[in-house]
Amino acid sequence: MRPEPGEVLHFSEDPTITRFEPHVAVTAAQPEAYVWAVDESRASDYWFPRQCPRVIAFVGDDTTDDDRDLIIGPGCGDRVHAVEYAWLDAMRTVELYAYRLPAEPFRPFQADDPHAQVATVPVEPLGPAERVGDLFACHEAAGIGLRVLPNLWPFWGAVTESTLGWSGIRLRNAAPAPRG
Repeated sequence: MRPEPGEVLHFSEDPTITRFEPHVAVTAAQPEAYVWAVDESRASDYWFPRQCPRVIAFVGDDTTDDDRDLIIGPGCGDRVHAVEYAWLDAMRTVELYAYRLPAEPFRPFQADDPHAQVATVPVEPLGPAERVGDLFACHEAAGIGLRVLPNLWPFWGAVTESTLGWSGIRLRNAAPAPRG
């Protein structure tokens, strides 16, 4: 599930949204109200249950071959996603939907990392919510490695110390870091 040209996507477990209103998220670090969406390059970061903690690692312009081989590994293309075992049932059973939104009212949230798109005006979807389907099949079809780990924190540490691009989403929902 990726946006077409001129579109961005918003992923949700609610298939009944008819209008997206700007709001300040409970976890927001900024006071501005936004409608959030993602572009094509990062849509796969949201092929997960909404509250599922995940670590995303991807090859960037400055990524070394050693870091790519060590962290992403062979057979995973240029990207790997990691989740905890505790979230496997939710990954299998979640009903996840994508809303196609017009790209026009959106702008990059941060100029140096333009994947997150925000709008400050209400936005109506271009059509009804579309079921994303089997999240494992989405990853497979995109050639994205999906790792299942007992705990995300050791992997997070390795990724953030590397030359790879990375993102951590909903990490507050991850199991506590192992001691020692």
